[in-house]
Amino acid sequence: MSGTDAVMSEGSNTNNGSVTTPPPAKIEEIKSVKSQRVATHSHIKGLGLTEEGNATEIADGLVGQLKAREAAGIVTELIKSKKMAGKALLLAGPPGTGKTALALAISQELGSKVPFCPMVGSEVYSSEVKKTEILMENFRRSIGLRVKEIKEVYEGEVTEITPEETDNPLGGYGKTIAHVIVGLKTTKGVKQLKLDPTIYESIQKEKIIVGDVIYIESNSGSVKRVGRSDYYATEHDLEAEEYVPLPKGEVFKKKEIIQDVTLHDLDLANAKPQGGHDIMSMMGQMMKPKKTEITEKLRLEINKIVNKYIEQGVAELVPGVLFIDEVHMLDIECFSYLNKALESTLAPIVIFATNRGNCVIRGTDNDIQSPHGIPVDLLDRLMIIRTLPYSFNEIVSILTIRAAVENHKIEDDALTFLAEIGSNASLRYSIQLLTPASILSHTYGRPSITKEDIEEVNTLFSDAKTSAKLLEQNKSRYLY
Repeated sequence: MSGTDAVMSEGSNTNNGSVTTPPPAKIEEIKSVKSQRVATHSHIKGLGLTEEGNATEIADGLVGQLKAREAAGIVTELIKSKKMAGKALLLAGPPGTGKTALALAISQELGSKVPFCPMVGSEVYSSEVKKTEILMENFRRSIGLRVKEIKEVYEGEVTEITPEETDNPLGGYGKTIAHVIVGLKTTKGVKQLKLDPTIYESIQKEKIIVGDVIYIESNSGSVKRVGRSDYYATEHDLEAEEYVPLPKGEVFKKKEIIQDVTLHDLDLANAKPQGGHDIMSMMGQMMKPKKTEITEKLRLEINKIVNKYIEQGVAELVPGVLFIDEVHMLDIECFSYLNKALESTLAPIVIFATNRGNCVIRGTDNDIQSPHGIPVDLLDRLMIIRTLPYSFNEIVSILTIRAAVENHKIEDDALTFLAEIGSNASLRYSIQLLTPASILSHTYGRPSITKEDIEEVNTLFSDAKTSAKLLEQNKSRYLY
């Protein structure tokens, strides 16, 4: 048998003299199925204003509400120029008119470095801590502190991490880390550092490997991973890694390090007791409740230190935004506390939102009524922005944006019919019908959502107005 015959007999099957070659191996690329959850306001990117501050009809995910957006633009400029301190904003309008969207658009305009803390009025009612404590905690979360420090650091790309072991001084067969040798490379050279074993623990915690860009503070010995060196950027096709350039200059340098913290972070850091390793300390930590009240005395001390840092130019105060949705849910005690909190020197910009008209102020003995359920003395402090119901064309535009965000293909007549449902029922209800209609169109094998899909889904679900009408018609069948 020749070599060729041998290969033929091994690599193929013979059937009645004919040779059949095996089918080629199929190689398929596996696509990532991981996708970001589409939230209600995922499409909001900003206020959609021109350089002159005029609102365009459709921009940055927002549609209509031109006057409200222009007013929000002026508020954003006031916040940026630090002329809004101690003031508050109220967004008032019917449900589904874009109040929360406006608040999120303001936060997008301010940028990621300005703290934005959203909360709901009902969050303050907790069995663990006082109502005022929850409010103050969120106030402190909304105030940022940008601390600038010039530190001596070793910075570079890691070329080696070599732990050197020695016999355990406490005896036994185990080995212990005596020191670790770390090689750091910059554009100007390479340095080898002999570091303490505690720094090796920090390196392990940060999951630092060869090729990462790090810096080590010479005074404290704390290690910070900056990212992966961009030399390895083509190492993988798809990687959720932040690539950074090779540091310039020498390995050892003086560097200005900027840290962003909130006042609440400082409160927590100082409120936690540094317990020892004895049994009583451990028991105290285990029995400690999850939520603890931070005393006013501690906050005042922190405020003094913060003000001292600001005067010295070490730190810069960044007043953020506290967004309280459904503000009518707060009671008279919370409102009186907000009056005091807004006058504080360290106060964020507070944005309230409500969809109520004249209603009772919660917690009042004689059920006192007030506009939006807010006491008149607090209303006097507020700049009020009104949001109005959307027109038919605006509802069409919003549904088009939401369909694109949720990757739904929809026909024009189906979109018009859905907008009609939205104008008769509510915008929220029509948006909620998009996904069920998409599932229905896929079930029937259609490439896009048709009017028939919308009609069928609309018969399966009811909106609030239809449900209320059915309750009224069949009230004898229900228990009251």
